[in-house]
Amino acid sequence: MQYNKEIRWKQRFVNYEKSFRLLERTIAINNPSEAEKGGIIQFYEVCFELSWKLLKDYLESEGYIVKSPKQSIKQAFQIGVIDEGELWISALEDRNLTAHTYDEETTELIIYKINKEYFNLLKALYLNFKEKDE
Repeated sequence: MQYNKEIRWKQRFVNYEKSFRLLERTIAINNPSEAEKGGIIQFYEVCFELSWKLLKDYLESEGYIVKSPKQSIKQAFQIGVIDEGELWISALEDRNLTAHTYDEETTELIIYKINKEYFNLLKALYLNFKEKDE
């Protein structure tokens, strides 16, 4: 059973890596169009969703029981899998906001945060799990 849980986080990591790479390429666009901004938001939503699920799967393979994104983030922070726990919670809140906000000002602010803060969190997670997967 434990072996299956390890395989699960590794499979999740493959999907996370794909979404991370899409987000990485999209945020590199200078002066994105309205459609490209929509892509940044969408790729962030998918990447963030996979990030907490990757954490959840990994934590379960280590014997922890977590049910929600917030629990996964808090537990991963407590055991040192991720840094900057408060920023992760902020990223979660903004991810939830993107699904229900159609306000241009809010969208611009979240894109700014993705570029300046959240992408670095997702990149650190990517590098951490890339190392674990090797």
